[in-house]
Amino acid sequence: MTAMILVRLIEFLRARLRAVVWACYVVLALLVVADALPFLVDKEHAHTQAEQWPGFWSLFGFVACVLIVLLSKWYGKAGIMQREDYYDE
Repeated sequence: MTAMILVRLIEFLRARLRAVVWACYVVLALLVVADALPFLVDKEHAHTQAEQWPGFWSLFGFVACVLIVLLSKWYGKAGIMQREDYYDE
């Protein structure tokens, strides 16, 4: 029963993909703005100057995620992945 609800939710969101993407952009922008407001986020104890920039950790996390994906793709193509017919021989 719960699986059917989840499937219907995924289909609902897929049908409205453009609205979902825009909603994610709006939430991201609101988080960066909230990070820039000094009365919401205390940056007095930041360890580096970069940590005081609005949205620094969001950007840092995004860049780290992209690097992980790119490095894992490179690592996979460098030798881990085998041809699809590897076991047929």
